[in-house]
Amino acid sequence: MTNDAIADNFSLLSKLMDIHRENSFKAKSYTSAAFTIEKLTGQLSELPREKIYSIKGIGESIGNNIVEQLESGQLTLLNEYLKKTPPGILEMLSIKGIGPKKIATIWHELSIETLGELLYACEENRLTLYKGFGNKTQQSIKESILFYIGTQGNYLYQQIEFFAVNVDAKLKAIFNNTQFYITGSFKRQLEIIEQLDWVTTVEQQTLKSFFLRNGYQLIEEDNHQVVFVGQENVKLGFYCVAPDSIVKQLFVTSSSQEFLAEWHLFTNNNASTNFKNEQLIFSSNQLPFIPAYLRETGDIIASSIKGNIPEVITTSDIKGIIHCHSSWSDGNNTLEEMVIAAIEKGYEYLVISDHSKSAFYAQGLTVDRVLAQHLQIDELNAKYAPFKIFKSIESDILNDGSLDYDDDILKKFDLVIASIHSNLKMPFEKAMSRLLKAIENPYTAILGHMTGRLLLSRNGYPINHLQIIDACAANNVVIELNAHPRRLDIDWRWIKPAIDKGVLLSINPDAHSIEGYSDCRFGILVAQKAGLTAPNNLSSFTLNQFEIFLAKQKLKHTSSECFF
Repeated sequence: MTNDAIADNFSLLSKLMDIHRENSFKAKSYTSAAFTIEKLTGQLSELPREKIYSIKGIGESIGNNIVEQLESGQLTLLNEYLKKTPPGILEMLSIKGIGPKKIATIWHELSIETLGELLYACEENRLTLYKGFGNKTQQSIKESILFYIGTQGNYLYQQIEFFAVNVDAKLKAIFNNTQFYITGSFKRQLEIIEQLDWVTTVEQQTLKSFFLRNGYQLIEEDNHQVVFVGQENVKLGFYCVAPDSIVKQLFVTSSSQEFLAEWHLFTNNNASTNFKNEQLIFSSNQLPFIPAYLRETGDIIASSIKGNIPEVITTSDIKGIIHCHSSWSDGNNTLEEMVIAAIEKGYEYLVISDHSKSAFYAQGLTVDRVLAQHLQIDELNAKYAPFKIFKSIESDILNDGSLDYDDDILKKFDLVIASIHSNLKMPFEKAMSRLLKAIENPYTAILGHMTGRLLLSRNGYPINHLQIIDACAANNVVIELNAHPRRLDIDWRWIKPAIDKGVLLSINPDAHSIEGYSDCRFGILVAQKAGLTAPNNLSSFTLNQFEIFLAKQKLKHTSSECFF
């Protein structure tokens, strides 16, 4: 091994020891050894073994570590630390602005183990609650993570949307006498985008010359598609076709393989026919138009044959903001600021759902603070009527499945959202028992972010979706579609089974700032893929309808109290 490799191992070992909060003196000794080795003029591998121990700053223990690496190419102690360190913690060492001591706080105090979780914590303003993390540090870490994630190649729809729209506009301006249509996963509104795709009438060679001239790399080429990547690390794919074939190509590339397989079984699609637009493809088969976002599964074909294309939910259907946080817990804005912003955006009501007492990392509300917040809500309701603020809480589902307050406090809320935030590394049986017990609690009105997933960074805990849906149906519990673009949980693929069981969904932004209200749109985009309609969505209820809903929920409490 070279001196540089040995020094790098010692440096990493020192950092890992700090992250694990081991003896700081030992950690510093490895840092010092790394520094000493980096300054050597000759290679350690060329020295007699006994002379290694005589180098100033290299004692017996460090010397043994050096000899081990020279003879085996491994450092056993480092390997032991690597085995007990989560991969995401190691990845944090690549992020500018967070050294081992800060990573230790992030891991041990906030229970965060991935970059996605850390980014989410920054967006929820949680780092500033800990020593060494001010607003500037938190913002710097957030920017560094976003830059790093941008080098990985997969993106949330929300991350890539602005870029996609701008590239689309530039291409159409540059090649103004040709046709460009964005297609693929972006047109289908998928939550994860691996590549942006277009169909175009520009010749393939012309595109190649243009992109190569502008510093892009050609990474894939065949008779059907050419793919480039630039410094933004976003794959740009182009299907170059003749003008009379572009609509057919658009249709094919904006439909899933499952949809296309079913399409060919149920229709008389004529490959030789040229169409002026996609609508004509459907009408020529005596079918209503199916938008690209619905072209995921084959069963939409059978529905369309029966004329059952849903009138999907849109942004204008959202009447109230359910599930948001204020500076009472970990939000950026005061409660009154959140109210004013909701009024200005035309909403009829706001359901404030700050964190419960066990969420200490998010300044969760103690009982005294709950009562104090309720007094402020009463004052704001008097001040801003007819707009209505509802008293809610995002109650942690505790380890045994119970909610975070006694019944005498829970009954004071208009609405309880039950969510899991702790001990996320659960086996299936544990996750199910926690969720089912919380769903059966008569005070639970909404099940928040069902699986706890964070897209591109944390898988949700394992659950049986259908069993959870059945439990929600049996207990009149609404399932949240958490619209934060990193969550989008419940997964849209399970929305239709929930609707079929008569379960209400609720598109909620989980907003931690005024700007967070706009996240409702990302929930709507994936909800459209599932065919969700406004009547099946709680946050589409008018104020009057919402109050009727709450009155029915109240009956669950009272009947439970009477029973006992």
